[in-house]
Amino acid sequence: MSSKKEILVTGGAGYIGSHTVVELIEAGYTPIILDDFRNSQKWIIDRIEDLTGNSIQVHEVDCCDEVAVEEVFNLYPNISGVIHFAADKAVGESVQNPLKYYSNNLSSLTVILKAMDNHDIKTLVFSSSCTVYGEPEKIPVTESTPIKEATSPYGDTKIISERIIKAEVDANKSLNAILLRYFNPIGAHPSGKIGELPQGIPNNLVPYITQTAKGIREELTVFGNDYDTVDGTNVRDYIHVVDLAKAHVAALDYANNQNEYSCEAFNIGTGKGSSVLEIVHAFEKVNNLKLNYKIGPRRSGDVVAIYAEVDKAKKALNWSSELDIDTALKDSWNWESNGIHNED
Repeated sequence: MSSKKEILVTGGAGYIGSHTVVELIEAGYTPIILDDFRNSQKWIIDRIEDLTGNSIQVHEVDCCDEVAVEEVFNLYPNISGVIHFAADKAVGESVQNPLKYYSNNLSSLTVILKAMDNHDIKTLVFSSSCTVYGEPEKIPVTESTPIKEATSPYGDTKIISERIIKAEVDANKSLNAILLRYFNPIGAHPSGKIGELPQGIPNNLVPYITQTAKGIREELTVFGNDYDTVDGTNVRDYIHVVDLAKAHVAALDYANNQNEYSCEAFNIGTGKGSSVLEIVHAFEKVNNLKLNYKIGPRRSGDVVAIYAEVDKAKKALNWSSELDIDTALKDSWNWESNGIHNED
C-alpha cells in the first residue's frame, strides 16, 4: 500500500474514529491511530483489526503532549493528512468543568496544527458539530447559517477551533482544511463489533434508549413534550455512524485534490429531522420490544429543532447518507443487546 496514503487519526479508537478507521482501510488508506483511550477502550483496536484483516499502528498519546505528538509525527515521514477527532465531548460535563474542555480541546488542536506545520502536512479534516449553529432562526441550516454564541463550553470549543483552523489556513497559505459539522451520530457497525461506548450515564438519546431496553437504566426520560414540533418533543437530524465515517473519507479525498489552500465547512447529516418520540417508537417497532419511558420537564439549553441542508456535501464531496433510521436503530440494539462490548 502506498505510503502516501498514510493518515494520522487522532481519537481513532473512539466511537466515530473507530468506524472511520474501518472505512479508511476499505478505501485503501493506511490509518495511524493516536489516542489516549480516555473515551474508548484498547480492545476496540482488536475489533478493528478483526473487521479489516489489517494490523493497525497505534500510539497511546495525549494530543496535548507536544513532545510525544512530535515523536509520533517523526516516525511517519509520509503522513499525507490528519483527521482530528480527539476531544472531550460531554455537554453537561463541560458546563460543570469548563477548564477541562477549553484546555484539552483547544490545546490538542493547536499541538496537532503545529506538528502538521513542522512536517509540511497539507490536509486536515476536523471533527466539528452542528452545535455551532445554536438555536437557528430557520431550518434546515446551511453552511452559511450564522454561527451563534455557544450554550456550553463544549460547543464554544468547536466554534473557537473552527476559528483557529481558519486563521492557520489564512496564515499558512498551504493548508487544506475541511470542517465537518456533524449532526447526531447513531448506530453501530453492522457486524456488532464496534459501536458507541458511553462513559457512565449516556448523554445521547440512542445509547440511553438501548441501555434502558437492556435494563441497565430503569427508564428513559423524554425532556419536554410541549415544544413547537410534530409531537412536542425535540427534533434532530440522526445520521448512521457508518455514513458519517464515509463522509470523512470523502472529505479527505476532496481536500487532497484541492490545488489552492482553503478552509471549508460541510454539514454532515441526512437532511431530515426526527423527533425524540419518533426515535423511541421507531426503536420499539424495528426491534419488537417495549421501552420504559416517561415525559419529564424541559432540559435547559436544548435546541427546539435542527436538521441539515446537505446539498453542499452531495455536490462537492459526492457524498450523501444511505442508511436510514430503522437500520441505525437495529444496529444500535444489535451492538447493545449482544453484550459483546462488556470487556475489561
